[in-house]
Amino acid sequence: MESLHPRIRLVWIARWVLLATLLGVAVSAVDQWLYSIPVAVTVAVVALALVLGVVYAVVLYGRWHFDLQEDALYLERGVVTFVETAVPFVRVQHVDTQFGPVERALGLSSVVVYTAGSRNADVRVPGLTPERARRLQDTLRELAVESEADDGV
Repeated sequence: MESLHPRIRLVWIARWVLLATLLGVAVSAVDQWLYSIPVAVTVAVVALALVLGVVYAVVLYGRWHFDLQEDALYLERGVVTFVETAVPFVRVQHVDTQFGPVERALGLSSVVVYTAGSRNADVRVPGLTPERARRLQDTLRELAVESEADDGV
């Protein structure tokens, strides 16, 4: 199975830094309006969120894999809850490549596979170089077209 690019950890850590900052602002707001919370508590809450975020990003990176097999795109990921997903090529509706601002700054992109159905109708493969994302997008599109001929419906 294929792993994601190591820089995706920085994207995930950046999200946790943003979350920790918002948490620090929220604790400070509570301190100002409701209670007198010691500064050490606010710092400890923010520091704990940052540490958890870094650990989460490192562990998630080690558990996030994908593979193109004969009949489907297979994904394995998760920290607390481990998820295995199979996306049969015959269910693929279309495939996008996305470049978010943080991903773009780090030279990364994501492939989003949209499938038939309403529940979990899209699957995202983050942390790919733009070249790898385009190759994956092209391959998925070709395999989806080929699988249409095999579909008995």
